Amino acid sequence: MGDFEFEGRVEKLIPAEVRMISGCADSQTSADVGHVGQFQLPDPAGRAGGACTSALLKVLYAEERAPTEDLSWVEVLTRMREILRGDYTQIPQLTSSRKLDVNSPFNIVPPGSYGTRRAVLIGINYVGQQGELSGCHNDAKNIKNYLMNVHGFLEDDIVCLFDDGYHRSPTKNNIIYALQNLAADSQPGDVAFVHYSGHGGFVPDDDGDEEDGYDETMIPVDFQSAGQIRDDDLFKYLVGPMPAGVTLTALMDCCHSGTILDLPYRFKADGESENMGQDERFDTEKFEGIDVAFAAAAAACCLIDMCSCVFDILAVFDE
Repeated sequence: MGDFEFEGRVEKLIPAEVRMISGCADSQTSADVGHVGQFQLPDPAGRAGGACTSALLKVLYAEERAPTEDLSWVEVLTRMREILRGDYTQIPQLTSSRKLDVNSPFNIVPPGSYGTRRAVLIGINYVGQQGELSGCHNDAKNIKNYLMNVHGFLEDDIVCLFDDGYHRSPTKNNIIYALQNLAADSQPGDVAFVHYSGHGGFVPDDDGDEEDGYDETMIPVDFQSAGQIRDDDLFKYLVGPMPAGVTLTALMDCCHSGTILDLPYRFKADGESENMGQDERFDTEKFEGIDVAFAAAAAACCLIDMCSCVFDILAVFDE
């Protein structure tokens, strides 16, 4: 398949512009930080946190404090890698639904964006479970502060799922529902952001599409009873249904997260890669077979909501 044909098939499969920063390759684990003070974040939510989230925020806040020229994607990832290099082996990666020029300016909100800015932030500490973490809520709260203070996201448009007994619980069903709603609510011109901080894993591939024989996964708080969320699920419920004209950025701070959104282009900040290349493992035929009924159902729900609003307005005038 030629590049032109491949790009055309990808645009049909993934109408939106989707970019994902992950803290490590599929084969790597992602580290925690005992004290995020070393990353010089403004008013951090707590001492503990994820190395990937903390490194990215350190880079972005440093640019806000002393702006020069706009940082490029490769500069952001390279600076993350430099921060992590001393104590951590993980290599940040960028994957995308389009072949990005990694020397172009980094952005979460593209210039000229005019729509609503929405986010889903997921932080799971697995409170009371084996493998309990301590900094995932802090990661999500630090990202929330950054999105609101720097990029103008409104709190009402940010959905938080934490296992803290206060926010909506990050169960498998709740995570999928939140991602579905994000895709269904988004319209051309909107900006969407997804952040996940928690355990990541891998399970035996159940459809033969993974070169290494495993699907990468998110691990929800109720994974022992509900199971894990596969990369195929994230494509089905989030990536594929996201409408054209929407810019979605994801930050995945978990182990084995390099290709967890199954995007077709990849860049590794390993000091050797200079450009973003096609991920040869991306199988267009596989994704063309994914059930897109959800997208149609979401569109129908939006139409019903619009009709309800019209009827409500007419009822007011009738009174």
